[in-house]
Amino acid sequence: MDPVQTFKSFYSAKPEVVTAAPGRLEFVGNHTDYNGGLVMGVAVDRGIRVAASKRTDGAIILRSEGMDSIAESNINEIKPLNSDKSWANYALGVFDELRKAGMSVSSGFEMSVSSDLPYGAGMSSSAAFELSSGLALGSIYGFETSTANWARIGRRAENNFVGMPCGILDQGVSAFGQRDHIVRIDCKAETFDRVSLPHGVHFWVFNTSVKHALVDSLYATRHKECTEAFEILKQADAQLECLADASPQLVEENKAALGEVCYKRARHVTEETQRVREMETALSTGDLKQAGALLFGSHDSSQHLFENSCPELDLIVEKLKGIDSVYGARLTGGGFGGAVMAVTSSEFDESFAEELATEYGQRFDHKPAIFHTQSGDGARVIS
Repeated sequence: MDPVQTFKSFYSAKPEVVTAAPGRLEFVGNHTDYNGGLVMGVAVDRGIRVAASKRTDGAIILRSEGMDSIAESNINEIKPLNSDKSWANYALGVFDELRKAGMSVSSGFEMSVSSDLPYGAGMSSSAAFELSSGLALGSIYGFETSTANWARIGRRAENNFVGMPCGILDQGVSAFGQRDHIVRIDCKAETFDRVSLPHGVHFWVFNTSVKHALVDSLYATRHKECTEAFEILKQADAQLECLADASPQLVEENKAALGEVCYKRARHVTEETQRVREMETALSTGDLKQAGALLFGSHDSSQHLFENSCPELDLIVEKLKGIDSVYGARLTGGGFGGAVMAVTSSEFDESFAEELATEYGQRFDHKPAIFHTQSGDGARVIS
């Protein structure tokens, strides 16, 4: 439904503002963010739309096309909501952070939310909701800031209010996304750039719906191993500020001191950071063959060095290697299950995807969910 009509169906009036923000795919740079490295993401052509208006009282009311529950709060008592209303915490958290940033508020607001992102596909609907909510609230309350600050406000809302310790990738890509571009983020300096993406590139997402039973503890373990690797390498080079600052050569020279596990984690992070640099060169020259090779190389590193892949993801990537219209593929996101992203030409179509899904289904007890998208624009005010 049109976001204006959605709002009218809930509140019987036209909204003051309508905004949109895209979902995203992690393009390359796996687990480099919290290690101070480089990462690339692409905004997709689907996302979250928000419509909002100020109220005359202090009430806050949020409704969503996809949710039966009505989330309610008040400007004088902002706190996280529970159970079936917890979806609203992303917008409430942004509201809370905007007030901390100096936004003047004298009355509440009502908001409607709609989405055309596939559920559970790892395309960061939360960041899209944060960015679209931020722009909507900024518009009705007269608050302006930079694109980078919108991303930071969204990240702080997720960290501080929702309680999810995410990095800046999701919000940065949703904020800075642009059609036919990749967003490149230096996570240590927290700077954002765009790199041209050849027109006509397609993205296919194969969501396995597999999630390792110990995924949270595995994330924590990888984080700890990376920290240990950094501390060891810092003894060899006191100038290091983060693990991603280390060179692959320094890692090799300290292989024995690192030990097998920390050595593999350090190799992945340093080589993956280098892959982001090489990807920037490949994309700037339109060399999709080289870009694809880097994507396959990234997955191989995740599989064998960072060990955050799984048989389901590996099978999909291996099958995609044999298709001429596929430039490259890799797991996207945290791993230990989840989804594979394939970068393809227009010749790759539903028939290829379904054939792969059938082969996957013969090996495992289910088929992956398939989603096709292209690059899209970042967070924006529509009307």
